Amino acid sequence: MFTTQALAGNPLAVVLDAGGLDTAAMQAIAREFNLSETVFVMPPDDPRHRARLRIFTPARELPFAGHPTIGTAVLLALRAENAGTADAVAFGLEETVGTIPCVVEVGDGAGRARFKLPILPESLGDAAEAAELAAAFGLTAQDVGFGRYRPSRHGVGPSFTFVPVVSRARLDAAQPGTLAGSQDGFFLYAPDEAGGARAFQARMFAPALGVPEDPATGSAAAAFAGVLMQFETLSDGTHDVAITQGVAMGRPSEIALQLVIEAGALRSVEIGGAALIVSEGLLHV
Repeated sequence: MFTTQALAGNPLAVVLDAGGLDTAAMQAIAREFNLSETVFVMPPDDPRHRARLRIFTPARELPFAGHPTIGTAVLLALRAENAGTADAVAFGLEETVGTIPCVVEVGDGAGRARFKLPILPESLGDAAEAAELAAAFGLTAQDVGFGRYRPSRHGVGPSFTFVPVVSRARLDAAQPGTLAGSQDGFFLYAPDEAGGARAFQARMFAPALGVPEDPATGSAAAAFAGVLMQFETLSDGTHDVAITQGVAMGRPSEIALQLVIEAGALRSVEIGGAALIVSEGLLHV
């Protein structure tokens, strides 16, 4: 996920025809795969949609996640009758957070998908102090913050604490960590000088979800739209943002974030990325 190269990006397990599995079985399977997320695909509640998804980390179920949405959309498009064409297909995927409209282009066992969020990022109040966050991730207080950016909390179902880090070098030096009692994922980000004005490097730590570090986090990238609205002065129109994640893990991932702003307010958020099939097989449970 979020890559065109096998064994890079963020791995995803997709279990098809999962209607016969109960919640306990799904959680056990996700724990066995031990990936950041595992998706279970079932018939949709509304026949106008393509499928219903349930998404699990090794620790618990999520109402929504970005890289499972992208990866499952590409897989389902590849399995459809028009697989192997370059034509775009559109369909809805039902998740707990709502129906996710997806547009997919596929061919030769790979593809790209993008989806628009059914909800907008929500501000979740104040984040912890910079010094406390710095200590949690092996940084100094001087490492936290750049320009107008300060620690903040936003969510799109899953909740995240966003920690701006002064440079790519200090971001790479961060150590996986968390804050006692927090259920947030922690999204550390730094400006990507090589990528232009709207480009960022990122890392995401989520021990509370059973994910020490995640190579690519679509839901955090979506919630990052709230960070941009809080700390940037963005004009009306469409804004494209590039987020590179997972580099320090050796699994570079490229996430495309798009914001649409009208009358000074955020109107829509879209996430996009590439995916490819690495392996297929039967699951015996």
